[in-house]
Amino acid sequence: MKIRPFKALRPAPDLASMVACLPYDVMNTEEAAKMAEGNPHSFLHVIRSEIDLPQASNQYDQQVYEQAQKNLDSMIKKHTLIQDKSPSFYLYRQCMDGRQQLGIVACHPIDDYENGLIKKHEFTRPEKEKDRIRHFDQCDAHTEPVFLTYRSEENFTGMIRQYAEENEPVYDFTTEDKIQHTLWVVSDKEWVQRMSETFKNNVEALYIADGHHRTASAAKIGLKRREENPDLDPNDESQFLMAVSFPQEDLYCMEYNRVVKDLNGMSVDELLARISQHFECEPVEKAYQPKEKHEFGMLLNNHWYRLIAKPHTYAENDVIQQLDVSILQNYLLQPILGILDPRTDKRIDFVGGIRGIEELERRVQNDMELAFSMYPTTIDDLLQVADEDKIMPPKSTWFEPKLRSGIFLHPFQEY
Repeated sequence: MKIRPFKALRPAPDLASMVACLPYDVMNTEEAAKMAEGNPHSFLHVIRSEIDLPQASNQYDQQVYEQAQKNLDSMIKKHTLIQDKSPSFYLYRQCMDGRQQLGIVACHPIDDYENGLIKKHEFTRPEKEKDRIRHFDQCDAHTEPVFLTYRSEENFTGMIRQYAEENEPVYDFTTEDKIQHTLWVVSDKEWVQRMSETFKNNVEALYIADGHHRTASAAKIGLKRREENPDLDPNDESQFLMAVSFPQEDLYCMEYNRVVKDLNGMSVDELLARISQHFECEPVEKAYQPKEKHEFGMLLNNHWYRLIAKPHTYAENDVIQQLDVSILQNYLLQPILGILDPRTDKRIDFVGGIRGIEELERRVQNDMELAFSMYPTTIDDLLQVADEDKIMPPKSTWFEPKLRSGIFLHPFQEY
């Protein structure tokens, strides 16, 4: 596989911590406005630009995309964002709770995605794709990276770790959530060449961990521009997508828990009786976090239960059917609680593991009737699903820490 250096747009060093923000899709408009309040440098003014428009604005209005472009242009003119002069790779490290992940920021041919070398494990929704296409197209840049992973190997991973140990970073700051973010610029031509060759010789495939809509949108923009201009240079920046690629051993996938609004017309006793057909069900004294695969915690009527899936609920030789999210959906949420499509059913919501089991208890005390704590999907499961060209159920994975946006952009032009 090939990687390509690029001339990133990135913050002036003294502004990096103020520019950096969470990705566009982990918050709503109200939350984004609160996060950016009092901070004109926040990159949320670009990726959630509706916060700078009247309250009535729909986030998919054309003026929202135009405002994003306007705000990006302003950040460039004010030198909040500055473009590197030579094509470079970037090493991005995040440290959280004593563990770290170090990856390379690079560009990848969109054809690698089209040809299945960059592998997916999720469906994308047309309306979300269209949103990112319009945003990237209007900004003439990939404003946020895709989050990729690759199978464990020693040569390339060892090389980027060596570089990070031996060279000074350009940014090193800690955000309010106590996550440390460090960035190195690799502009030396010899190092760029070495990294390119070592990656090419040791990484056979890349896997989307997070950012399926960004990946699909980047590919479609590139194809669209190719169609519009048959003489387009194959090295035009629009023909490449920007991503951060981490080795699989660095990634931390947390559980993605479920909360449900009602018992589908059943009493507590009726529900427990039906659940016991497919799960061993025993009450426990306190909040239960599953210890292994095929275990679940359930909060119902102010009591916690430990559920263990019975053997008939999963097929060990089927990577999709043996996923805990599949077992819960196929044998409890759908047949018992009547949740046919978790993507669209308003009776179910999802709670990332970073919020803790306390968030499940809070939701059940407020707007929900029951909750399920999950065991995390493994990285190996994700890779196997992608290798078999299959699709995971929705909301199967929650990665932490989240990549920060605004630290590096991939512009389609030179400034």
